[in-house]
Amino acid sequence: MFTKARLKDYNFKLLFNVLLLLGIGSIFVYSADHSYLVREITGIVLGLIVMIFLSFVEYDFICKFSRVIYIGTIIVMLSVLVLGQNVNGATRWISIGGAGGVQFQPSEFSKIAMILFAATHLDKHKSRGTINTAPCLTYFIVTVGIYLLTIFLEPDLSTTVCVTLILLTMLYVSGLSYKIIGLTLLIMVPVVGSFLWYIQQPFQHLLKEYQVGRILQFIYPEKYAEDFSQQSNSIMAIGSGQLTGKGLSTSTIATVKDANFISEQQTDFIFSVIGEEVGFIGSVIIIAIILVLVLQCIRIGRQAKDTKGMLIATGMGCWIGYQSFINIAVASGIGPNTGMPLPFISYGQSSLLSLSIGIGILLNVSIHRTRY
Repeated sequence: MFTKARLKDYNFKLLFNVLLLLGIGSIFVYSADHSYLVREITGIVLGLIVMIFLSFVEYDFICKFSRVIYIGTIIVMLSVLVLGQNVNGATRWISIGGAGGVQFQPSEFSKIAMILFAATHLDKHKSRGTINTAPCLTYFIVTVGIYLLTIFLEPDLSTTVCVTLILLTMLYVSGLSYKIIGLTLLIMVPVVGSFLWYIQQPFQHLLKEYQVGRILQFIYPEKYAEDFSQQSNSIMAIGSGQLTGKGLSTSTIATVKDANFISEQQTDFIFSVIGEEVGFIGSVIIIAIILVLVLQCIRIGRQAKDTKGMLIATGMGCWIGYQSFINIAVASGIGPNTGMPLPFISYGQSSLLSLSIGIGILLNVSIHRTRY
């Protein structure tokens, strides 16, 4: 169950990079809203404890329970729809202990659960040479589809898209045939076109009104921009930082942050704080640190002892990379407005703890690497 590792086998470079991002996140969460700092530090300490513990637990041992984890994930996600707390038209949170108790977002923890489940399933079929067979792909599509449906119904379109991209990338890396990929793309083009047409019809019931609005605001910004000022204010904040920014924790009415033009800026729009306070140069440095972390995940995957470890590392790299891209794209106006935290930087204990679990398992994959 536990790994006996030598000190030189431990991936301190990966750990240092994560700690660096956590430190940066604490600075900007404090700058966005001082009142969240204590809870942010509490989440970091808890996350680090879980991360270090899991780094010494055999990932093969954890993956033995992948089906149990999957079933548990589905049960929890369904319970959110029934017992969850509704916030701004979405039911994504479960509260334990009332108003003063613990509140967590199950969809964040479900990401690592599905990465482990997909890695175990695809590893089994990869070893048998049956990745491109109907039974393998049907089972994968059905199980993943059920899970994605539970997220979509919350509704949480951004997480649905992000997890879909993660799992599809893992499927591709496992050896999916290019013929199947080509056929899928041919099918998806008219499907996406039909989807965009359908959501603009008055009789559509697939998406919530605010979700449709965010998509249309991205496609037709000149027509819908005035109804969705959060994103416009974020762009203004980033632009106002210019090359070097206005300085950390700047408190003046001249800043978008202190003028309260963006609500809950410490979460989904944390990059607007970064852009305003450290400017273009600071923003590029932080993006580079995130990129290095993604590249470290890819390297661990290339050095993994087996396909399962490679797929777990791939899933973690995609999770951090895709989610970071979506968050920054929204804040900078190159993507439709959707709620998604910036990994290790945005405030959010559910996101922080789930990512810490993933990094802990990734560290264990790295300990068992076969090539140095």
